[in-house]
Amino acid sequence: MIELYLGGTRSGKSKLAEAAAEQTGLDVIYVATAKAGDGEMQQRILQHQESRPQHWALVEEPYELAKCLQEQALEGRCLLVDCLTLWLTNCLFSKDKAFYEAQKEQLLAVIETLPGVIIMVSNETNMGVIPMGEISREFCDQAGLLHQELAAKSHKVTLAVAGLAHVLKHER
Repeated sequence: MIELYLGGTRSGKSKLAEAAAEQTGLDVIYVATAKAGDGEMQQRILQHQESRPQHWALVEEPYELAKCLQEQALEGRCLLVDCLTLWLTNCLFSKDKAFYEAQKEQLLAVIETLPGVIIMVSNETNMGVIPMGEISREFCDQAGLLHQELAAKSHKVTLAVAGLAHVLKHER
């Protein structure tokens, strides 16, 4: 089972994804992609840590997400990836576009082969105007393409708005 939760900043997408992970009744491994580059990001990470159940395991992987998921996925286990746009940022701007493209292709190649439940969270950045800057446009383009490709492979896709879940796709 593959689920994708999309939404804007502070839309409630992580909270909805965490509730879905808890409802599976499976052992949960939280796959964190964030890097704490500044004090504000450290605070966001701390808030996420404090909101998660203490019995969930944590794996931090800012770059090689497909490899991490292959190593951690098992029948009877739920992997919660939060968040894909931070992973995209890490790959695209800490490394380069070729590195990101290779990592994305690996993720797309393995996602449907993984056992257990995979829940992914990502920021929907493309519901407004086209950004002025080239880097911002590249990021939004890559995020939009990634979301389309993962949504096509997902059994369930949910858009979070104001803490409310709007199910866009649900296949059993």
